[in-house]
Amino acid sequence: MADNLFADPRLAPVYDVLEPATRDDLEPYAAMVSEFGAERVLDVGCGTGELACLLAGRGVEVIGVDPAAASLEVAKGKEFADRVRWLHGDATTLPPLEVDLAVMTGNVAQVFLTEEEWSATVAGIRAALKPGGRFVFETRDPAYRAWEQWAEWTRETTYREVLLPSGETVANWGELTRVELPYVSFRGTYVFSSDGAVLTSDSTLWFRERDEVSLDGFAVEEVRDAPDRPGREFVFVARRQ
Repeated sequence: MADNLFADPRLAPVYDVLEPATRDDLEPYAAMVSEFGAERVLDVGCGTGELACLLAGRGVEVIGVDPAAASLEVAKGKEFADRVRWLHGDATTLPPLEVDLAVMTGNVAQVFLTEEEWSATVAGIRAALKPGGRFVFETRDPAYRAWEQWAEWTRETTYREVLLPSGETVANWGELTRVELPYVSFRGTYVFSSDGAVLTSDSTLWFRERDEVSLDGFAVEEVRDAPDRPGREFVFVARRQ
């Protein structure tokens, strides 16, 4: 199940407005597409399509898959979206594919909360890769203890208002709701100016140590640091066996 921020038709368009204007976190993935000579890329959990459209604009053949139909609708309205093949679903529901590279950006790798869910996702990605293809994804390093910073989240410390393209204003704030390691939960609240509607989106992430990330059917070539967030992320580069 996708979080409401991505699945709710009213919230999904808000996501991009809340994100930084320049997505520095996506460029390292675009660079790896070039580094590995990937011509066909699968973007798992593509969300509102920022990376997929970025790659498509650079001439890469891209398949974007996401379980949130509302996010895919936002993605389809972006520049170069017509060059992307959009799929509603997840890695376990993919049609037959043979891609050079599969990527999973942001917190996507941490939204699977059981080993069974994660293993099924890994198996689906492996099936979509050509022999020797790579799977690249990131997961937060627990040693950074991000939840200790999030513990300071309150309405007062995180409140902001953003203007949507429609002209409507949305007030937003976040708060940490539960720490029960290795799981950490938080909530976003969104208040719409036009009618005062209050919507919330709850998220839970699974924090795993580097050696706790199972990758059956893959050989881990290396684990990199995230250049835009040094010391905070494990960036796995794994090759299909």
